[in-house]
Amino acid sequence: MRRCGVLMPISSIPTRFGIGGFSKEAYEFVDFLAASGQSLWQILPLGPTGYGDSPYQSFSTFAGSPYYICLDSLIEEGLLTEQECMEAEFGDDAQKVDYEKIYNTRFALLRKAFDRSDIANSEDYRRFVDENSQWLKDYAMYMAIKDSLDGVSWIEWDEGLCLRKPKVMAEYEKKLADEIAFYCYQQYLFSTQWLALKTYANKKGIEIIGDIPIYVAFDSADTWANPELFQLDDKNCPVAVAGCPPDAFSATGQLWGNPLYRWDYHEKTGFAWWIRRLAYCFKIYDVVRIDHFRGFDEYWSIPYGDETAQNGEWKKGPGYKLFEAMKKALGNRPVIAEDLGFLTPSVLKLVKKTGYPGMKVLQFAFDSREESDYLPYNYPTNCVVYTGTHDNDTVNGWITSLSRKDLAFAKKYLGVKRNAAICDSLIRAALGCVADTAVIPIQDYLGLGGEARINTPSTLGGNWEWRMESGACTQELSKRMLELARLYGRAKRY
Repeated sequence: MRRCGVLMPISSIPTRFGIGGFSKEAYEFVDFLAASGQSLWQILPLGPTGYGDSPYQSFSTFAGSPYYICLDSLIEEGLLTEQECMEAEFGDDAQKVDYEKIYNTRFALLRKAFDRSDIANSEDYRRFVDENSQWLKDYAMYMAIKDSLDGVSWIEWDEGLCLRKPKVMAEYEKKLADEIAFYCYQQYLFSTQWLALKTYANKKGIEIIGDIPIYVAFDSADTWANPELFQLDDKNCPVAVAGCPPDAFSATGQLWGNPLYRWDYHEKTGFAWWIRRLAYCFKIYDVVRIDHFRGFDEYWSIPYGDETAQNGEWKKGPGYKLFEAMKKALGNRPVIAEDLGFLTPSVLKLVKKTGYPGMKVLQFAFDSREESDYLPYNYPTNCVVYTGTHDNDTVNGWITSLSRKDLAFAKKYLGVKRNAAICDSLIRAALGCVADTAVIPIQDYLGLGGEARINTPSTLGGNWEWRMESGACTQELSKRMLELARLYGRAKRY
């Protein structure tokens, strides 16, 4: 089945409160996608973000970001006033998220709503807490303790808390009961609002592609509450951490710093934690894109404390055994394997065995020195094609970085003479190719330049900030997208 969709982070939706969320503008974006013949909306990870604001370094793999909670809904419910929300500082630039200002004001507003809510007497709330007990209490307690200790990482907490000694845990649970309840309330709001938006999208014929990182952050409730899952020593310090080896893009490799999994332990448990994690993902998404898929075949293990990724070594991952267990427990659910980068024969074999579609990025196709697997005539039908991803520049930004030879090759391949025509032609190349699924970043449909880039890998600052201009999704753009979707046999409705 040929289909198409749009990549658009929730945070980039234009709202009046500084960051995108589950507001009327999100519902309007769903309406826009449906009217434009699209059937997929791909988003970035939804978790609460920490240092660097990256959705790939979250405080929890299960929790959702409180920043996305719709304040307008809380105003309508009488839990906040219009004046309270308008007086809060969210930043002055409508084109960028100011995470620091949102961090400093959003929780205070949510706290007011919590104090006025009488949520403890809500049957729906109690059911939510009970149904999510496997992760919710750990997350809420982790955040409450973290707040009480000025935000330091759990590895710096007193030994009793760091190692979760029962007596100390009981004391803090009693002492921080109100704050723990506040964090549970945030997750209830997040879940209720998100699932309502997802249900609306599904009724409109739009499926949500969610995105999960292969690794969790070290400074997270997951690592603190489940140290046995990771390669940690007896004091819960990492033995080795995750990253990527040196390559043409980075002479010293990429040092991500995430704790690595004890895959032998996971296998002994029948991959119980992973199955629980993926089951939850399939509850909140329709399709799950798994980041850094090659890490399941082999992973780059870097000695803890190293300042670069150079001294790492490849180690064997769980391979197909994990996906075999997942399919047995959950059925054959829709997954996209992020298989970008240098792929060994064993990685290719793993992706093929799972049956999951891999990714093809057109910006990687135009290397004038050699033939590329990313040129459309090399695609299988079982793949997902993109003009670019959240880690790429926009097409118009990418054009400015190309060498003279690569730019000439791209123009010749696409059959255009002007640089200005490349973006539209690349979208057409994606939609017209044999790949079953095509996903285009909204910035490329809008023809935006490098100022609209989401993320530049291996850099800190200036990432994850882009916000779409209000009113950008015009009826004219919708008609053009629908025409292209129909032209290339991908439209949801004819």
